Amino acid sequence: MGDSVFIVMPAYNEEETIEKTVKQWYPVLRFGNDNSRIVIVNDGSKDRTLSILEDLAVRYPKLVFLDKPNGGHGPAVLCSYRYAIAQGADYVFQTDSDGQTLPEEFEPFWGYRKSYDMVVGRREVRTDGLFRLIATRGLRLIIRAMFGVFVQDANIAYRLMRRDALEECVRLIPEHFFLANVMVSILFAKKRMAVKSIPVTVLPRQGGVNSVFAPQIIKIGLRAVADFYKMRKSLRKTSFMAH
Repeated sequence: MGDSVFIVMPAYNEEETIEKTVKQWYPVLRFGNDNSRIVIVNDGSKDRTLSILEDLAVRYPKLVFLDKPNGGHGPAVLCSYRYAIAQGADYVFQTDSDGQTLPEEFEPFWGYRKSYDMVVGRREVRTDGLFRLIATRGLRLIIRAMFGVFVQDANIAYRLMRRDALEECVRLIPEHFFLANVMVSILFAKKRMAVKSIPVTVLPRQGGVNSVFAPQIIKIGLRAVADFYKMRKSLRKTSFMAH
């Protein structure tokens, strides 16, 4: 029967890109079995994202959309993870809904799935500006200092994960954790799970408005440090910090 894959994406105010993104990613479900799905979490969008998803779900039977109040990227990602886990997905693939990632690059990830707990992309060419590049490097240093692990591109939204490995990590992350996908990267590294890194393309944003600018990135960084500190204290009570 083969393995199922749930392609999960958070979405916030993506009325300009969401239909194109669904059309691009829907054919990727052919790699999985009939239980495979695309799951998009509408994070309280204020534009037409939700109504577009409602229309798309009629035309694409393997598209599932979840609607929740706005809580930010992290809670939306966690919502999608938990849904995929609850539905018994064999593998969970996370990407973004803004058209910046390429479905054409998925196949090698799927080919490595049996050999690794996570196959993750890494951005070797950045198109999102110098400040974000600096922020990524700063995040790398913070993670190394606080958790003692090296994660090259902790925030990349192009990752294929084995469900049971993801579930082991997700159960430790608070529901409203701000940088949930970053924390998943940290936990995979801390547990010394088998991770394969592959270069991927990340295009400039294909539509809509980028809601994160330099001042917001600074605030995100400060919040991340506070959240990481709380997580480190919590993890000391588990086996994760023993490695």
